[in-house]
Amino acid sequence: MCAMHFALDILIFGALFAVAQAETTQPWYETLPAVAMDYKVHIDPGKEDCYFQYVNPGATFYVSFQVLRGGDGMAGFAVRNPTGQIVYPYQWRTSADYQDQSATGGYYSVCIDNQFSRFASKLVNLYLTVIRYDQWDKFTKELNELNLSVENFTRTIVGVEKNINEMLQIQHLSRSREARDINLLLDNNSYVQNWSIAQLLVITATTTLQVYFVRRLFEVKPSGYSRVRI
Repeated sequence: MCAMHFALDILIFGALFAVAQAETTQPWYETLPAVAMDYKVHIDPGKEDCYFQYVNPGATFYVSFQVLRGGDGMAGFAVRNPTGQIVYPYQWRTSADYQDQSATGGYYSVCIDNQFSRFASKLVNLYLTVIRYDQWDKFTKELNELNLSVENFTRTIVGVEKNINEMLQIQHLSRSREARDINLLLDNNSYVQNWSIAQLLVITATTTLQVYFVRRLFEVKPSGYSRVRI
């Protein structure tokens, strides 16, 4: 009888240990209510890079990209859902964005393609967010269990959260455009400066050659014999 109780205790302890281990092995980014990431990535010419982001079931997934500098200022952009289906087909653009309000859950694939540019690399700004609005519903249920009527308060908080998320997206786009404009101004300044130096060197060389040949025209060569006075 004691052996049976001891074996039962071992089974219960093993089950609890397995559950605790399963909880501890869960990635930390899968339990967060909101995730926002901003990257600046370098894409080599003729290459394609893909990035993966985990999205919880029912969460809102948003991604945007913008080419900051390099070549013609455009690149390919595509998004695949966790099932591998292309939900945003490839387009060669300067900037684009995609949002999924009913995410099925899993890893989304965001690919940036630079295969059409064989010589110029690209600097791309990539912005991703994952928002779990269902956490607010969970918060409402917990308050209802405490007999608190805060439905209007919860709706206000959810509205504020959505507005903040939209403001963050708009600020990100503004920063991306500002960075692109700065890089464009720096490239134009470098282009004008280099050409000005080149033209200055050409003008200096041309002036030097002209002065040299004009002086050669007025040079008097001495005769081969001396005159004798009578």
